Amino acid sequence: MPKILLVEDNEMNRDMLARRLEKRGYTVVIAVDGQSGVNLARSEKPDLILMDMSLPIIDGWEASRQLKADAAVATIPIIALTAHAMAEDREKALAAGCNEYETKPVDLASLLGKIEVLLRPPAQ
Repeated sequence: MPKILLVEDNEMNRDMLARRLEKRGYTVVIAVDGQSGVNLARSEKPDLILMDMSLPIIDGWEASRQLKADAAVATIPIIALTAHAMAEDREKALAAGCNEYETKPVDLASLLGKIEVLLRPPAQ
């Protein structure tokens, strides 16, 4: 059962997304700020991270940069979650190390598709 770290400070978004992911068989670990997200990624070693970009303590861009700079967790895929829907926001998230980008409100079908692609083992 894949483990997803959900880093989201908005309680309503966090609860809704966590319930929907758990219903689809994922184990969900939750962090409510960027620093906790970095710490939990290092201790829990999730299979994938859903990273809100607007977070307290350190934002999602900085948290993503820190994770991608740490060899122990650098290979964990990160999907940026943000209400910022401009093309440059997507580029900024990818430049920070995120593998994918999903705008809020989250389109669950689109997000699940991205999760499945990123969790798929590489072709041999």
